[in-house]
Amino acid sequence: MNDTEPQTADGKVLWHFLMSLDGFVAGPNHEMDWMTGTSVRPGLHRNYIETTGAVLGGRDGWDVIDDSRPYGGAWDGPIFVLTHHPEDAAPADGVTFLNCDPAEAVRIGLEAAGGKNLEVFSPTIGRQLLERGLIDEIDLHIAPILLGEGIRLYDNPGGEPIRLHGLGEGDPTAAVNVRYRPTTTARIRTAER
Repeated sequence: MNDTEPQTADGKVLWHFLMSLDGFVAGPNHEMDWMTGTSVRPGLHRNYIETTGAVLGGRDGWDVIDDSRPYGGAWDGPIFVLTHHPEDAAPADGVTFLNCDPAEAVRIGLEAAGGKNLEVFSPTIGRQLLERGLIDEIDLHIAPILLGEGIRLYDNPGGEPIRLHGLGEGDPTAAVNVRYRPTTTARIRTAER
């Protein structure tokens, strides 16, 4: 599926992220401020809001976000946060903290999604689900930014490569061509003294 093809709400497990060109979905401490100033095509968020029935995320990301509702609060539905320590999580309306196997979290999330999609917003959980064959689609939007460090979408040192097939028209094994022109220069961060 390309970025102009509407998402469908057919009960799939969708690993969904805005990602930097160099493969990061968050900054080093799960910062998301790098997304500011990035736009998407008109109607894209509305499409995901309408097709998402539930969200599954991880505890590390949950603990640092300041807006617990996806899509800037425009989406409302059940959120599940997978954690080894649910007892010390700050409660929030519509959020259930789970301490179970990721496959069980998917079963619970899909049931709560009521036939719509379960969106996975965690690189770690996404990798675990991918290894178990539980991801139906990976849906990425590439932002025109190079972060240089942070939380990678997929980090599996020593693991076997996972081949993907593109959805939509054309050759499903074709590389995606992305072209950008730099608008800023790289600056080295210096340690504060």
